[in-house]
Amino acid sequence: MSSTRQGPGDVSPGPRPALATVEELQARQAELDPLINAVCTPNRAALTEAARLDTEREDGRVRGPLHGMAVLVKDNIDTADLPTTAGSLALADQPPPPYDAPLVRRLREAGCIILGKTNLSEWANFRGSSSSSGWSGYGGLTRNPYALNRSPGGSSSGSGAAVAAGLADLSIGTETNGSIVCPAALNGIVGLKPTVGLIPQQGIIPLSHSQDTAGPMTRTVRQAAALLTVLAGTGDYEQHCLGDDLTGVRIGVPRGPLWGYSLGLDRVTEEALTLLSASGATIVDGLSLPTPGSEEDQVAILFHEMKVDLAAYLATRHPGGPRTLADVIAFNKAHADVELRYFGQELFERSEQTDGLDSPVYVAARLSALRAGRDGIDGLLRDNQLDALVTPSYSPAWSIDLVNGDHVLGSSSTHAALAGYPLLSVPSGLVEGLPVGITFSGTGRSDATLIRLAHAFETARIKAHGSFPTPEFRQWV
Repeated sequence: MSSTRQGPGDVSPGPRPALATVEELQARQAELDPLINAVCTPNRAALTEAARLDTEREDGRVRGPLHGMAVLVKDNIDTADLPTTAGSLALADQPPPPYDAPLVRRLREAGCIILGKTNLSEWANFRGSSSSSGWSGYGGLTRNPYALNRSPGGSSSGSGAAVAAGLADLSIGTETNGSIVCPAALNGIVGLKPTVGLIPQQGIIPLSHSQDTAGPMTRTVRQAAALLTVLAGTGDYEQHCLGDDLTGVRIGVPRGPLWGYSLGLDRVTEEALTLLSASGATIVDGLSLPTPGSEEDQVAILFHEMKVDLAAYLATRHPGGPRTLADVIAFNKAHADVELRYFGQELFERSEQTDGLDSPVYVAARLSALRAGRDGIDGLLRDNQLDALVTPSYSPAWSIDLVNGDHVLGSSSTHAALAGYPLLSVPSGLVEGLPVGITFSGTGRSDATLIRLAHAFETARIKAHGSFPTPEFRQWV
């Protein structure tokens, strides 16, 4: 079950009717999703929506480049016609939210078809410290289509695995710290975490208002750019996909803890630097980012913000369900045989013990982390006259281990998470048949620059090595 992924191209469906596209995707989902379990809630009305959009096209009303395109949406983003659960049984029996999240409304207004909701690491992977990415009480376990015994990454696990498996070209994930770029890298797709605030956060089950954002997860950089244009509601990000000429661009390479945790990943990333240099970029190597503050400060921000932000979100839902983090903790205890079978909720319990956003502990931690993230990135860019930074994304997918949890060796997302700055992960190659990626990062609102660089690299890689191979849906050996 192997094929070849096409290179960067137009996201327009052209003359192909949306109805035929949705029928094909639903058939593929029926065939392949039992292997990977990426879609937790299909949209039974998708065919009706596709037929309506085809009629609009026939009548001369085309809403934009994404008219008739199918999109999968992570199951922590509100949809008024489908359940929104964050993967938790505490929300599974509740009515759908009363309104679409603003980003979902923008998708529908652009002519997109919501094909369904994707599984995620429950509560965005912030419940217990020994969690396994891709598992939720509501959706079960999502697997990596490149290697069914390997992790799809988290927490946007289903969104990443679904695009890799060809269940849709476009999906929406969310990220606090790595939850878009990690599953993008592990599943061999493009993942764009925008600058925090570029896409409205309302209607997204929160973890941290200072770090959370939704973002595109797609086959190609061009598709991610077109999707970001719709999600952001301003600008035209696709116009920054300018080919592979990077003459005059300066790209910095921070080493230190961002390299060295995976020899295969480092090898592929060195090859990526060679491609970037051959495209005309000046590579400024041997740089270093400062330590991004203490780990205790980093988690203190999440503990304080989650308790407050989750209560504010739950107040928007219909009566009858949980209203506070304490309610969710109590539900999990009452349903421990399912919810707490594989790992606990000690992170929830620590969050429940916090004293609100006026707490001196929170204020000090937030200021410290913000300075560490922004000063580190901006200082490196300024001092070396750089347009962006590039690093390895994540190690190849680790083995799924529901007993002991994830085995993450390293990542490239923490500085940008603390700063609220953008990241863009793009596939760079394979390590023993497992996808890996490189991550472009920059200052706030440099999303367009990252798109230009990632598209140039993607184009150069395809010219040099051909199209990226698609999954074979087998066990990794």
